[in-house]
This record gives sequence, C-alpha cells and structure tokens, in this order.
Amino acid sequence: MSKVIVITGASSGIGKAIAEHLYSNNYIVYGTSRNPDKVIGVDFTMIALDVLDVESIDRAVTKVINKEGRIDVLINNAGRGLMGAMEDIPMSELKEGFNTNFFGPIDVMKKVIPHMRNQKSGLIINITSLAAYSGLPYRSAYSASKGAFELLTESLSMEVKSFGVNVTSIAPGSFATSISTGRYYTPVFEDSAYKESYSKNLQVSDDYVDDGMNPIVIAKLVLKIINTKKPKLHYKVGAFMERFSVVLKRVLPDRVYERLIMNHYKL
Repeated sequence: MSKVIVITGASSGIGKAIAEHLYSNNYIVYGTSRNPDKVIGVDFTMIALDVLDVESIDRAVTKVINKEGRIDVLINNAGRGLMGAMEDIPMSELKEGFNTNFFGPIDVMKKVIPHMRNQKSGLIINITSLAAYSGLPYRSAYSASKGAFELLTESLSMEVKSFGVNVTSIAPGSFATSISTGRYYTPVFEDSAYKESYSKNLQVSDDYVDDGMNPIVIAKLVLKIINTKKPKLHYKVGAFMERFSVVLKRVLPDRVYERLIMNHYKL
C-alpha cells in the first residue's frame, strides 16, 4: 500500500521538489500551502494549511485522515528566511520568524502525532538548515529558530520512538530556490550602525542562493530516508565547505571559529 505523505510549504522550492519526486515514485502526496489554488502545473494534491493558524492545521490533517485513513510521513518544510542586524529587526518580525520556523511546525506535529501513535508507525522529517549549527552574522533569528528546531527534533525522537514513530531532520545548506524572494530583509536604515557591513552581506546571501544546489538533491534524500528502516537522527546536505564548517566548529576554539566566520563574511 502506498504511503501517505504530507508536506508543508510545498508550493515552491525544496517542498515542491520533494512532493513531485515522491509523487513520481508512486506515493500518495498531499502538499500544503496557504494559497493552494495559486499552485498550478503539479500532479500531487495541494490543500490549504497555514502553519500560523491552528484551525487551518486541524482542517488539513482531518481532511487527509478522512480521505486516506492515515498519515505515514510528515515533512515539516514550511519556513521563513529572516535577515538583518539583531538590533534593527522589528520584534514583530522576530516573533513571526520563530512562529513560522519553530512554533508552527510544533502545532502541525501535535495534530499528526496522535494519529501516528494510534497506527503504531510514522516518520517525521523536519527540514531545518545548516545555519542551525552556527550563529551567522545578520541571520541571528533564523539561525536561532532553526537551531531550536534541531534540538526539538532530538527530544521528540526519544519521546515517540516507543510508539513506532521515527523523527529525523535534514539541514540543507544553500539551494537554488525562491527563498530569497520570500525572506524578510530588514531595510538598510540610513542611521543604522550596521549599514555598511549589512549591505555587503545582503548581496553575499543572495549570491549563495543563486549558486546553490538543485533541490532535487534533498528530494532524493527524503525518498531514501522513507525507505530506511532506521534513519539517522540528523542529515546535513550542502556544499563541502558548508558541511565542513560544522566539523570545524566542533574542533576549533570558539574564538578561532568566530574569526573564520567573520573573515568569510568580510566583517
């Protein structure tokens, strides 16, 4: 019997690539977005789900359960980029970033996990970021929200394992997606103490996305994880230096690693 997959944030980028790849491999795929009617040219089913709206989450999960009777795999992919000097980012944007990247996925899991417990099986894949492993300049809130999501994944994995539910995370590096267009950028304020260095980093960040890897890499990994009996707790995917930086942080003195990061971002 084909497994039933639910993917949040499947209207574009990594989420859409995952949905298309799994559908092409004969899975029953439900992609979600806030405005599913705007998503055209896809073969998998799109339904409405806003991770910031608990009632929306409940309606979407109930719809899938009523139609299919089960949810075998949940892929928490919906997220929001956020850039700016911590001092300059409006508190409302900081909170929305955490709500989208952290609290929203928690609400989705709270709705799905009871069904997985009842069926005594399930897999949850949380899409985080390599930024979760290092505090990066002008990405403080994004790194923090994804870092929290990584730690939540570790805790949740231990809590639900006895019910037959596996939890894992995939931390992508730079991928060629539309994340830069959906990301919140703090304006370059004329009176900001960070104006010069922040302006330089904005261009560096967009260049990384433009030169990033194809999202199909993540999609193929997701398929592999679904077909693995005992998936690893964390998967890190990106260019060699992106992944190697995680290793360097573990082995280098903190201030030495900090200097390397600052030099990389020309600070």
